[in-house]
Amino acid sequence: ELYFKNLSKRKKQVMEKKENNRKLRVCVATCNRADYSKLAPIMFGIKMEPEFFELDVVVLGSHLIDDYGNTYRMIEQDDFDINTRLHTIVRGEDEAAMVESVGLALVKLPDVLNRLKPDIMIVHGDRFDALALATSAALMNIRILHIEGGEVSGTIDDSIRHAITKLAHYHVCCTRSAEQHLISMCEDHDRILLAGCPSYDKLLSAKNKDYMSIIRMWLGDDVKSKDYIVALQHPVTTDIKHSIKMFELTLDALISFNKRTLVLFPNIDAGSKEMVRVMRKKGIEHHPNFRAVKHVPFDQFIQLVAHAGCMIGNSSCGVREVGAFGTPVINLGTRQIGRETGENVLHVRDADTQDKILQALHLQFGKHSKIYGDGNAVPRILKFLKSIDLQEPLQKKFCFPPVKDNISQDIDHILETLSALAVDLGGTNLRVAIVSMKGEIVKKYTQFNPKTYEERINLILQMCVEAAAEAVKLNCRILGVESFSLCLWWSSGISTGGRVNPREGIVLHSTKLIQEWNSVDLRTPLSDTLHLPVWVDNDGNCAALAERKFGQGKGLENFVTLITGTAGTALGLGVVNILHTMNPSLVILSGVLASHYIHTVKDVIRQQALSSVQDVDVVVSDLVEPALLGAASMVLDYTTRRIY
Repeated sequence: ELYFKNLSKRKKQVMEKKENNRKLRVCVATCNRADYSKLAPIMFGIKMEPEFFELDVVVLGSHLIDDYGNTYRMIEQDDFDINTRLHTIVRGEDEAAMVESVGLALVKLPDVLNRLKPDIMIVHGDRFDALALATSAALMNIRILHIEGGEVSGTIDDSIRHAITKLAHYHVCCTRSAEQHLISMCEDHDRILLAGCPSYDKLLSAKNKDYMSIIRMWLGDDVKSKDYIVALQHPVTTDIKHSIKMFELTLDALISFNKRTLVLFPNIDAGSKEMVRVMRKKGIEHHPNFRAVKHVPFDQFIQLVAHAGCMIGNSSCGVREVGAFGTPVINLGTRQIGRETGENVLHVRDADTQDKILQALHLQFGKHSKIYGDGNAVPRILKFLKSIDLQEPLQKKFCFPPVKDNISQDIDHILETLSALAVDLGGTNLRVAIVSMKGEIVKKYTQFNPKTYEERINLILQMCVEAAAEAVKLNCRILGVESFSLCLWWSSGISTGGRVNPREGIVLHSTKLIQEWNSVDLRTPLSDTLHLPVWVDNDGNCAALAERKFGQGKGLENFVTLITGTAGTALGLGVVNILHTMNPSLVILSGVLASHYIHTVKDVIRQQALSSVQDVDVVVSDLVEPALLGAASMVLDYTTRRIY
């Protein structure tokens, strides 16, 4: 209602004084099954108010092509009279064919518009057919109402959508950000309506109790609700080769995931033929787990996605309509990269193998979010249409407000921001650090280590809480209970750190540097207080873990890490014994004194070791904080192995 408070009294007076209550003649032009799902609710609304509107329906594009299901029949089944059918598609499914199709539509549309003489034309979205419609209407001084302008997807569709926005006189947008984008594109705020997505009106009012019969019809009698996948993927015309490769990886992942899957054929864009060839090469049409179809009636399609376990692909339907039900969605590639999405949508921008897509499939069950509407878009749109003053000049006003960036979920972003809290309890200092998946110490906190048990535990808790709060500000995802996890690394300064029971989380025996720290249960008080999982280990193990994940031991089958103390010759003899008994591929010396003893250790090896082990490399660790990194690696390796 806030949008109509800005309308002037003059507009209301003009509405009241229209000659003989002349009806508003509205032309709705639909090009394909996708835009009809958005336009149909508006068409029904217009048809229900014949005292205010006259409706003309123009059908063109892939609606009239047999390979794409002759979807114009949906319009006839909905009891709409089709005034004009325009065959505008030039076959070829490549870039040149798309351009030729736009040209053919531009040649044919002027005669239609001259005959119909609409007061306003309703155009939806960002398809090349819609650009031809908007261009024709604008050049013939016909007012244009554009549905779903201001959105961002990330492909050539963005350019087409924004071009239509500049041609259109009125705008119906679906989200607050889209509204702000339109304002920043110089559109007059008084001519913008934030209505929500029209298709949500039908989606949210759908009460089909017999959805299982629809599921069985399309997927088989043995399929249960929430136990199947809907896949709908289209070519990306700006990067056809990559989108075909992505489609191939998607099919591989779906085959491995081993769930019943309904695969819809791609749209008519350039690259669609190649995608169909990929489907047939992999035998999707004959695979027992797959059902491949060209078209599903919209009423049935919404029931299928509403009760699916997941939807995967790059259709705008996945980030928009499916959000009405909160169905988990995996959005692939860049086709919808800029659209606003709820938490039910996980983005896989790029993938070299099927593994990342397969991981996303395992992650995506159970997320819910709705941002594109409340089910009342059509009444708002009809009221907006009634408020249009045909006597007003078409000249636009201009303004330049700021726009806030949209943040959405992305699997690469998630993997990059996974982090752990590491605690290093030394003889002198207590340290807590936020450590990223890449082994970067994002932030570190250091406090003097108190002398008593109670003071130490309280300080550990205080520092961990502060670090967790800071992690949120730094956009770090700390692993654990939903979004948090803790690993405690036990160290006692320059000594070996004493004996630890990692399974029980108990320090069995400490050195003299830390008093009151024998037979201490560290895990229980920390877990009970912070409600977090806790791991406990000693400094030697943690240093080795750090080398394996972040240091010189990465990728090696076996190696040994030693924490150096004093007496270099004794250390060398110890290394010789390790070489003889364990035969490692590499020996890594860690600790502040390691660089001072490396040459002594190598000399002892040359003098004392058997010839068969004298070629084993002995190196100094290049990790700055092996204690903290090793502690973090336990959390990161354990939790990501469990999740991914």
